[in-house]
Amino acid sequence: MTQETDATRYTVQEYFDLVTQGILQADDRVELLEGIIVAEPPMDPPHASGITRVDTAIRKLLGGRAVVRVQQPFIVGGYSVPEPDVAVVPGTEADYDTQHPTQALLIVEVAASSLPQDRLTKSRIYAAAQVPEYWLVNLRDRCVEVFRDPDVANRVYRARHVAQPGDDIALAAAEASVRVSDLLPGLA
Repeated sequence: MTQETDATRYTVQEYFDLVTQGILQADDRVELLEGIIVAEPPMDPPHASGITRVDTAIRKLLGGRAVVRVQQPFIVGGYSVPEPDVAVVPGTEADYDTQHPTQALLIVEVAASSLPQDRLTKSRIYAAAQVPEYWLVNLRDRCVEVFRDPDVANRVYRARHVAQPGDDIALAAAEASVRVSDLLPGLA
């Protein structure tokens, strides 16, 4: 087993430099996770529909009180630039004209084949970034896994709840809730 060193990992700046140099294209489906460039699989219709459903539901709840970004960079520390399916970030759109966000109120990933990575790697990245809520819309098991109360030092969420169709999920940033069935394709 080889030991990974900082020399074998890309920094956030090196990752963006790859785009500037033309090695990566701006529309390549990749993310930087813990210093490793990870390819994203092609999006199937249920995944795309799940993203649209989450985006629509969150925008209705927030009513413009925060910015909702869909599949756009979120910078976490020096080695991660995930592109969450939906991110609710503080401020206004203009706050991100010249920089990507480094804070979020809520991150949502829609997943089927990427469930292990979203549960393990991404949840640790988002906990380390102090994202107070992380929702994993689990297309495979038809539920939403809700992670809250990040432990930054240990890079884990202390609370995890599985919400089923028919349940509501409270969104702290909006002091409102959304129905799980509104987030899952084929249930609304």
